[in-house]
Amino acid sequence: MLNQLTTAVTQIAESVLGIVGIRIGTEEPPHTSEKLTDVVELRRYQPRIAAETTVEADEEKARNEGFRRLAGYIFGRNHGANKIAMTAPVSQASTRGEKMAMTAPVSRSGSDGEGWIIRFFMPSKWTMATLPTPDDDRVRLVEVPAETVAVLRFSGDRGQGAVAARSAELTETLRAKGLAPAGDPVAWFYDPPWTVPFRRRNEVVVPIES
Repeated sequence: MLNQLTTAVTQIAESVLGIVGIRIGTEEPPHTSEKLTDVVELRRYQPRIAAETTVEADEEKARNEGFRRLAGYIFGRNHGANKIAMTAPVSQASTRGEKMAMTAPVSRSGSDGEGWIIRFFMPSKWTMATLPTPDDDRVRLVEVPAETVAVLRFSGDRGQGAVAARSAELTETLRAKGLAPAGDPVAWFYDPPWTVPFRRRNEVVVPIES
């Protein structure tokens, strides 16, 4: 009973802090980084594991539906009924880019009915051998290879138009710096929907040739 009460209090506290964009104990994939410009950085990620699902819907509906499916998996809808810690960021990418490039696809304006891949990155303590199998057949576990990415961080609106505009800005910056993209932009989101807009951490990410 005490453990349940402690867990409930912790969850409430984290939700309250999340309103103002304060993240406590949320693991992010380890990486190294260096500045490219005042607003763009280069990050190098090691291989990691993600749970992902594909949703056929418009951009924001797909994000919400994908989040629900993946949250169900980490909250116990798996063969071992295991709880898996939430991490950041949540990734959203369009299957249109995947079909074109066979790499991490773009998060951009798309027509209704387009497919979107939503990902949760798994905590580093888990492996493909130890992660439980999802109960939902629409959720799958994938290995994400090591990669170098360019990242542009922004706050505020994270709707379809805002993501598309930031993606274009990042792509133009890379072109000006003579860096070749190795795939299309992806959107990463670090905060829950109830976080006040100016405190949100959002990013657009483009893989580049190492």
